[in-house]
Amino acid sequence: MNVAVSRRIMNIISLVGIGFSVALTIYFYNLGVFKDMQSLRGLVGTSTVAGPIIFILIQILQVVIPIIPGGISTAAGVLIFGPYAGFLYNYIGITVGSLIIFLLARRYGKPFILSLISDHTYTKYSGWLANEKRFERLFALAIFLPVAPDDALCLMAGLTAISFKRYALIIFLAKPFSIYLYSLALIYGGTFLSSLLG
Repeated sequence: MNVAVSRRIMNIISLVGIGFSVALTIYFYNLGVFKDMQSLRGLVGTSTVAGPIIFILIQILQVVIPIIPGGISTAAGVLIFGPYAGFLYNYIGITVGSLIIFLLARRYGKPFILSLISDHTYTKYSGWLANEKRFERLFALAIFLPVAPDDALCLMAGLTAISFKRYALIIFLAKPFSIYLYSLALIYGGTFLSSLLG
């Protein structure tokens, strides 16, 4: 098999994969799992094996095809599965999704990135791309903190010369802390606000 044929096959596989992801996202969206906690709980909470797999898949999809803020589904994972299992499933899903969007951005470039993020967000962070070393430091810090636009920065990392191995290492090491803090902030912050208002 020559290079042209293998490249064509890989392109077809990529397109099929993207199409499947979009179709699955639309299916989950129509079920209401991105809008209603009870729908999500009903979908993933009925089976000890299928439930976590479905939830991880949802987390991967919400990173690759951003429909809702990731923090909402992150908090949902902790509420549905508990702090330890919820953290693990969140970590797996978000990490896999982050690796996928980096590879997609590296393969399809700026047009693909602009199809997922606004021009304003791209312009805001494009200045980081001018200095590769600086970008890597800022990117690692942003992934570590729970308030940065992680998905946008993961996409933009695909435009840099950072190796996949180095990118993956930053994601593996920095993501746990931000996921943990995000979960705590959304769950306990919401409870605190409810007690103040109620």
